[in-house]
Amino acid sequence: MMTVSKSRRRSNPIITNETAIAFIGLYSIAVAMGYGRFLFTATLPDIMVQLPLTTLVAGWLASVNYIGYFIGSLISMFIPQRLTWQTLMLGAIISVATTLLLFIPQLPMSLWYVIRLLAGIASGLVMILSTSFIIQRFSLARRSILSTIHYAGIGVGISASAIVTWWLLTLDLHFDTIWLVAGVSSLPLLWLLYAIRPLNNKKYQKTLATKVKSQPTINQIYKHFKRALYEAISAQGKAIALLSASYILAGFGYITSTTFLPVMAEQQLTGQSYIGLRIWLVVGICIVFSNPVWGLLSKRIGELNTLIGLTIVQALGMFAPTWLTGIPGLYVNAVIVGLTFAGMVSMTLNIIKNMNPDYSNLLIGLATLAYALGQFIGPLVTVALAGPNDNFNAGLLVAGIGLLLSVGLLVQFRKHWHPIE
Repeated sequence: MMTVSKSRRRSNPIITNETAIAFIGLYSIAVAMGYGRFLFTATLPDIMVQLPLTTLVAGWLASVNYIGYFIGSLISMFIPQRLTWQTLMLGAIISVATTLLLFIPQLPMSLWYVIRLLAGIASGLVMILSTSFIIQRFSLARRSILSTIHYAGIGVGISASAIVTWWLLTLDLHFDTIWLVAGVSSLPLLWLLYAIRPLNNKKYQKTLATKVKSQPTINQIYKHFKRALYEAISAQGKAIALLSASYILAGFGYITSTTFLPVMAEQQLTGQSYIGLRIWLVVGICIVFSNPVWGLLSKRIGELNTLIGLTIVQALGMFAPTWLTGIPGLYVNAVIVGLTFAGMVSMTLNIIKNMNPDYSNLLIGLATLAYALGQFIGPLVTVALAGPNDNFNAGLLVAGIGLLLSVGLLVQFRKHWHPIE
């Protein structure tokens, strides 16, 4: 009996508590997004001084990461439901490894591009597949509240990126040590994700066998991808196209701020130490506390109405630094981006995945693909408009206009959308 008991303990996941799983989801997004993507934003002013980098090169490094996010989103669309956890683990491993690699001194710039590309791929995979895998582990009664914990990982990660950077810079350390500390603090994630692997028992095998029959195999997905995509979008094709187009503009709209906000702050407020990190920390804190609010609001007025309202508010936030010069405009921008960013992501992904739950990976991947495309274009447009004086106001204005266009597409989307009751 003892042997059987031990065997069962080895074959079952260590962690089954839903709340614990939600916090593991939070941790996974914090690592992949907060570090894998946005630690670059926090450390960018120091990187530009230490390497040194021009604004043009910084913009391309940011966009390469977003190309990776685009690729990761594309890959996730091909992942069958039964391989979600395995691919999630691979993405987490790549994310931690690429964070640790930036500690290596005197890396050639070519390797920076490769590492940032791989980090972007990993963040796309982890964001999409953790959302699909973790949320499916919640009971229907608790799914809404526990999902807000999961999505809070974006804000926690951004806050951690600001705090770690601020702390180590005050100790006269630089970006390489910051990336090392971030990587080491990410390592426990790998064990935690392993601890919530799918059950390996007869009940699970029976469920898996049923899923395998209803889900295409890997070879079938690659061979018949067009058919799978058709099945995913055929019922609401026009609505999905409109939502995806609006999400491209949403990605384009917010990325100028979340890539260059600390640089803008350091540029405009040269007499205030670590002002860029203080403002960046505000973004993270606002994200952490905003998501439950938008979750409750969406229950009252609906996810789409909430999404439209958040998009309008975020557009105003992009205009704020051009209307209010200096620290007031930057703080208003930080607060608004923080309050709206995660809510817009979670509302959009919830809407699109529920349009055809049998293909949630594919649809979430399609939406994130659209978001990544906007994020790739955003920094390049901003850098092009910044000119020799590195003035980011034109980029912020274009970003705000893009968000207003996104609102128009969401209004059109409402006319063609058939929500599942």
